Amino acid sequence: MKIIYDGIINSLQNMGGVTVYFSELVSRLPATDFYWYSYADEISGFGVGNVKIKSRLLERYRNFSLDTINYNSLSAFHSSYYRLPDFDIPIVTTVHDFTYEKFVNGPAKWVHSWQKNRAVNNSDLIICVSENTAKDLQKYCSVSSKKIRIVHNGVSEKYHSITTVTSYTNKVIFVGARGGYKNFDIAVKAISKTPHLELSVVGGGAFTSKELSLLNHYLPGRYHGLGRLSDEALNEAYNSAYALLYPSSYEGFGIPILEAMSAGCPVISVNVSSIPEVAGDAAILVQKPTVDELVDGLLAVESERSKLIGYGMKQAAKFSWDKCYQETLDVYKELNK
Repeated sequence: MKIIYDGIINSLQNMGGVTVYFSELVSRLPATDFYWYSYADEISGFGVGNVKIKSRLLERYRNFSLDTINYNSLSAFHSSYYRLPDFDIPIVTTVHDFTYEKFVNGPAKWVHSWQKNRAVNNSDLIICVSENTAKDLQKYCSVSSKKIRIVHNGVSEKYHSITTVTSYTNKVIFVGARGGYKNFDIAVKAISKTPHLELSVVGGGAFTSKELSLLNHYLPGRYHGLGRLSDEALNEAYNSAYALLYPSSYEGFGIPILEAMSAGCPVISVNVSSIPEVAGDAAILVQKPTVDELVDGLLAVESERSKLIGYGMKQAAKFSWDKCYQETLDVYKELNK
């Protein structure tokens, strides 16, 4: 079996969630079983491309062209970002979320939605990373449920309990993007009402002037910008943290929840979209991301800590990239029956 992967995602994001997804899949395939096309302008550190091609103007919106190998021997085409091939081959597309459709307005939303609809409607099979994403797919795109396969994301084995860490700090971790529906401002205000806790912010880029004003007003001397951390460093941070505060109003999956659980870190999140599907009964899930509900969640960690850690590790163990890989292989095999 040979799979063509269009590596356009590496030109669009630097080790974001979609990049991690494809990195985990391709790293498990024998080198002789795939072609990963990489572009000269890629910005991620993925580095598995075994076929180099030049990037054309507006490459991300063009059909994928192939003229360097004999594609008749290939089993499937799997674009990393909603593209189609300009040759006849079975197609699988992975749908991760519908953040553009829900939270973006204007031309960016229209173009993204057009490209996504075009890809899924011309695909033979569609992988959705959660049941909730599958529901959103049928809401926003007119596709048959017969084409949809649920294959959950995994969690890296780099996240685990460190036996030498025997106590926890007063640090609450907020990880990833902070804009809009991620509710960073609400998280800051909630922590301001729990004076024994401090905020550690991981990733998401440099603080904006607005964010700095917010932090200095509500948490003077009680916040830490850790920047982007390696998996190993983030695992250490989770191991010693008070909790992960993940107050997002929408997620296609929510990998940070599983990373924290794997590291023995209690999780506070919201009972919305895919989050209960991923977190199960192993996290404190508030009904709405309000300051008062998040404060209650933060305070509840103290009495429920042992239970949350135990349940969290069991919940995270249900998800793995090995399982995701095997189930994705099953989808590829379906295309060639």
